[in-house]
Order: sequence, then structure tokens, then C-alpha cells
Amino acid sequence: MSIHYRDTRNASSELTEGSLRNHFLIAMPGLKDTAFAHTITYICEHGSDGAMGVVVNNALPIDVGEILEQMELSDQANIAHHPVLAGGPVQTERGFVLHTGEHEFQSTLAVSPRVKVTSSKDVIEALAGGVGPDNFLIALGYAGWEPGQLEQEIANNAWLTLPADPDILFKTPMEQRWALASRQLGVDLNLISSTAGHA
Repeated sequence: MSIHYRDTRNASSELTEGSLRNHFLIAMPGLKDTAFAHTITYICEHGSDGAMGVVVNNALPIDVGEILEQMELSDQANIAHHPVLAGGPVQTERGFVLHTGEHEFQSTLAVSPRVKVTSSKDVIEALAGGVGPDNFLIALGYAGWEPGQLEQEIANNAWLTLPADPDILFKTPMEQRWALASRQLGVDLNLISSTAGHA
């Protein structure tokens, strides 16, 4: 598993490079007819070559046990029941693990002092063996944006943004993450029409 980006460097926007890293994107009601309806996305990378994030509140109809079975790993840590998330529409066969802790793996990116994303298989092996991070989410696929695309979508009121809260990522039930994050901004998205402005 690995993360690839296009190396096109022509972005220009009000948002500074990297300013959305370690932020949540909260889908506005106007995205109701898209794959991102009612989603909350954790932004792992944001720079001159675009942005990359993982949707953290859409479950796939499989659990971690099926991944362990495919990898021929025994579930020593009793994690088989954990859901697998639909991380986004790009490279849906690739796995990404958001996690806390000091653990470093073959392909780990420290997004913030508290949250990392790993795209190498050794993190799954560690989790199954009971020696992995205490807090984790496993997703297949990711959400990606070309240079300037995410900034334009934000300007078009597609998303609300706020600094990410690890407790929402790892301690909040999946179905409550979207609403809880929006409440941290002081808004109830269920009361906002699809044409409302952004905060």
C-alpha cells in the first residue's frame, strides 16, 4: 500500500499550502446527491500538488476480519469486528490506516503530533498481533483533489472546515462523527439548506 500524488505545481488560492492538513472537511447539504453526502473527511496532505484525505464515517459491507483472512493473519487482538471504511473513490483497492501512538511503519506519514496515516501492510500485521496502535481506523480508498480544486470547492460552499479532533476520529461512533464535528462549529447542518454559505 502506498500513497501517490501528481507532481503538478501550479496551485494558487487564498488558503496557504498545507493549511488544511490535519483538518476535517464536513460535507455541506448541497453534496447530498454525491458520494460525499453526509461525510466527514480527514485531510492527510494539502500542498501545491493538491490534497488527499480519508472519509471517516462511511462503512463498507465488510469488516477487518475479512482483510485479516485475505492476508492470512490470525486475529490475536480481537479486531475482526471493526468496520472497514470507504475512504474515498480513488484507488479503492488500497488500504489506509489512521492511528495514534508512537508507532512507525514502512510507510507512515505523521499528519499531526497525535495522528498518523500508514499505507503499508505491516501496520495490519501489528494490529492483528496485538502490538499495533491502540486507536485506529482502517479504510479502503481515499479522496483526492487536484491543485486548487479543494480550495475552489470550499469557495463554492461544498465543505466546512475545522481543525481535526482525534476524539471524533477514534472515540466517537462512526454515525455520530459528521454531526458532532459540525456542532463544534456551532451549526446544525440538518437545518441548513443546500444553498447556504460557509462558515
